[in-house]
Amino acid sequence: MSLRNPYGDFEVTDPQAMRALAHPVRLAALSYLQRNGPATATQLSDHVGASPSVTSWHLRHLAEFGLVVDVPPPSGTDRRQRWWNAVSHGFRYQAPDTPEGAEAGRLLRTEMMNQAFETAQRWLVEIEPDLDPAWSRLAGSANTRLVVTAEELEAIESAIEQLLAPYVQRRDAGEAPDDARSVRHLRFSLPEAT
Repeated sequence: MSLRNPYGDFEVTDPQAMRALAHPVRLAALSYLQRNGPATATQLSDHVGASPSVTSWHLRHLAEFGLVVDVPPPSGTDRRQRWWNAVSHGFRYQAPDTPEGAEAGRLLRTEMMNQAFETAQRWLVEIEPDLDPAWSRLAGSANTRLVVTAEELEAIESAIEQLLAPYVQRRDAGEAPDDARSVRHLRFSLPEAT
């Protein structure tokens, strides 16, 4: 595991870990824990569309790859319940340059995009209609075509990460401005066929 990237994200390079994350329940569970902090399998089950026992099995599978850990229960809760937390607030992956790595990366990319599209659709239906006009105006989307080399695209992605990094890192409650709120920033770079 490495947290050396600008976001402090967990870096996945093992094709088996990528395949594990490509499962919709596992990816949804990890995403929930990254957004909301520690939870039990029972608490997660409604959010991931699986029973508590199935959710628990998937959490243990994620733990095998170091993506989640069990943590002490919060004070005032049932100490018999097993609590889970993500080891970082995000993750990124780099598929090895092997057929197995390429396939694992493709599977994970597909599931990540599926969940991103679902997130955008839910936002349109559940969040956007009730947003304050100032926040609604700032919600953006773009579809821009670039003509770049692979090296230039890598530089663009790196510059975007450096720009966003201070806002991605978790701010302590005392550091965040009073009017700050969580914003989901979805970004796709889709090289086109030549």
